[in-house]
Amino acid sequence: MAETNQSGNGNNHHEVIIQTRKLRRVFGKTVAVDGLDLTIYRGEIFGLVGPDGAGKTTTLRLLAAIMDPTSGSATVAGYDTVRDAEAIKERIGYMAQVFSLYGDLSVDENLNFFADVFGVPRKVRQERIERLLEFARLTEFRKRRAAKLSGGMQKKLGLACTLIHEPEILYLDEPTTGVDPVSRREFWDILTDLHVQGVTIVVSTPYMDEAERCSRVGLMYQGQLIECDTPEAIRKRVPGKVLQFLPSDRLKARAILRNTPQIHEVQSFGELLNVFVDDVKEGEQVIREVLGKAGISVSNLRQVQPRMEEAFVSLIRRRARARAGG
Repeated sequence: MAETNQSGNGNNHHEVIIQTRKLRRVFGKTVAVDGLDLTIYRGEIFGLVGPDGAGKTTTLRLLAAIMDPTSGSATVAGYDTVRDAEAIKERIGYMAQVFSLYGDLSVDENLNFFADVFGVPRKVRQERIERLLEFARLTEFRKRRAAKLSGGMQKKLGLACTLIHEPEILYLDEPTTGVDPVSRREFWDILTDLHVQGVTIVVSTPYMDEAERCSRVGLMYQGQLIECDTPEAIRKRVPGKVLQFLPSDRLKARAILRNTPQIHEVQSFGELLNVFVDDVKEGEQVIREVLGKAGISVSNLRQVQPRMEEAFVSLIRRRARARAGG
């Protein structure tokens, strides 16, 4: 199941650039990554999504050759992550969740510092810095100290520093967590430009709207890849139809419907409920009847297309039930 539709959208030549085989990483008694089989193609934006503790960060660190696997193997751009770690590090950019900018250095000074770290030659450095500043929309802030930048600007500076050596593969670990929605959109506009230029991007994210922008998405749960496909294909994998409505008593309505045989699943969506059924007409009738008997009114009842969020919650719950033997 993990490697469904490995062709994807947005990959240029169907050339495999990252491959893992039964990749496993254990910390004491905790299995962080559990037998991961993954194929990523050159030039795609590949999203790793899943709840906290799913193994996303550990997977990125294994692929960045920062950490060795307990067992299994991974290759990046043809190099083995254990044997050829240095060759891999030259070809990748890795932006951790908390990227280590130097707060007392200016934007310019941070870029120059990372250019030194990555051995960027002097003759190309200045032109590259100018281009990155423009790319990240930071030109007018180049003399400002990093500590004085907004959260969104710090993320963009972190990305610029990660790109200073022009890596062919970019690993981003929840890069937009904690920034405002406008900055998140700007950051993703920059990623889209990189994607167009042919950079392979592997990004972990807790945001489902960001998952929608990826060429393909891998859903991780308890260290395993449980779905891997295009966002559209994953949305279509949700069983049944989704009905959405506003109940007069959400908590009570949810509890009742979860114990109603014709209802597969109930998810909260703000004040609304999303209910999964086999048949729309029968579902509408059941909802009105069982809630009506409990004195709960139903308004704005309609069918909706499942979004990535509903799909992932549904798939994870299905997986959890299967594991529990239910």
